[in-house]
This record gives sequence, C-alpha cells and structure tokens, in this order.
Amino acid sequence: MSELTRVAAEIDVWGTILYAEAASSSVDASELNAGIEELKAYVKKVDEIFSPFKSESEVSKLRRKEIDISDASPQMQEVWQLCLAARELTNGAFDPWAVKKGFDPSGYVKGWAADRCIAILKKYGAEHVQINAAGDLSLVGGVEPGQPWSIGIRDPENKFKVVKVFEITSGAVATSGQYEIGAHIINPRDGLIAIGAASATVMGPDGGLADALATALMVDGKDGAGIFMKPELKEYSAWVIERHSDTAWTIPLDR
Repeated sequence: MSELTRVAAEIDVWGTILYAEAASSSVDASELNAGIEELKAYVKKVDEIFSPFKSESEVSKLRRKEIDISDASPQMQEVWQLCLAARELTNGAFDPWAVKKGFDPSGYVKGWAADRCIAILKKYGAEHVQINAAGDLSLVGGVEPGQPWSIGIRDPENKFKVVKVFEITSGAVATSGQYEIGAHIINPRDGLIAIGAASATVMGPDGGLADALATALMVDGKDGAGIFMKPELKEYSAWVIERHSDTAWTIPLDR
C-alpha cells in the first residue's frame, strides 16, 4: 500500500472554525494544498451568499425582501428547494421560513456545503477526507484504507466528556444540541425554545438533510422518530440524548 500524503487546515468561517483534512496515495502535498485553497475560496463564497449576519449577503437581501428567490443565485435557489423538501419530510419541525426576519437556511447550509467541500478535495486527488464544521461532518474513505473515522459525540452538559463514538468510513454526521451557544433551536410551530431533546445526531449520505433532520429531532424528540419510516430516509439513522435525563435512544438503519 502506498504511503499517504496528508494535509489539514483550519478555516475561520461561518462563525466557527471549519477543519479540513485530506489524504492521498496518488498525489503530493502541493496538489492537496491547491485543493485546500480552492476550498477556502468556496467556503468564503458560501458565507457571502448565506450568512444572515452579513448585511449584503444574498440571504439578508432576501430577508429584507430586496430580491425575490427567482432573482437569486443558482446556489440559493438550490438550497431553497432543498429546504422546502426537508420541511415536508420533517412535517414542519425543520422550517427555515418560521424564524424572525424570514428565511434563514443556516440549519441546512453547513452540511450542504461540507459535502461540496468533499467534492472539491476529491477533484485534487484526495481519497480520504474529513470536513468538520462545528458538529456537521462530511467524510469519505476513512482515515486510511480499512480504518474508519472515529467520530465522538460530546455530552451537551459537559463538552469535555465524549458519550458516544461512531465509526464511519463515508457519509455525513450532523449533531444539534445546546453545547457552546446554549439553547438556540426554535420550535417553528410556536416560536419557543425547542425542548424535544438535549442532543440529536443524525448519520446519512447527505450532509444538508442530516443537518435538517438533527434540528427536527431537537424540536420533536421521540415524536419525530416516525419520520424516519419515510422511504426517502431509509439510509439515515439517529442517536438522541433525552432532555433532563441520562438516557438516549436510537433510530437504527435496520428498522
């Protein structure tokens, strides 16, 4: 087996630190680093389009009704349609329109963009990639051939304590919870703080949808488990920490 060349970068973007790691047995570090540079430009562009905290971002202009979705960029129109589909799949527990000041796709975009970061690095020869955007991960190829990525889920009450570890070769992992920024997820049906779960982790093939599903489980808790019986979600699983207890429950793939 060829020795792997590995590079990594930390990027200050999207209000967090995005960690990107790429390895290859076929290209050298200069090629992988070229991929990292394109990735940096891409995530900056995503921020310019989707950040609700930038007054001149496209999403801010949408929220102020200065532009219509039909006038928006192809990226915004794609995310808009994907969010509509996610809202229907979650029976309204994920709803980017039901927030103050209007449409905010932040609960979808990080996972969606992380998947596209994978595609960028693969274009430069990366065979093993981890993109970690503060709880939203996209993964491919394992750490190395035959060794999956080990993804630890932290206790929402104690960030120094790992309460679950998942071994994943390729796919997306999205975790929603109170963590550093406290209780911030809103129940779109009543505008109050979501109390369905303390933490929700969803695994599946699509990062944006995994992100939305994790948010939905934070809102609905066990009442939201039934959505995973929908055929569109047969490749998704979940692990949820109950609110106000030390128990957790699982939505397995073999259901």
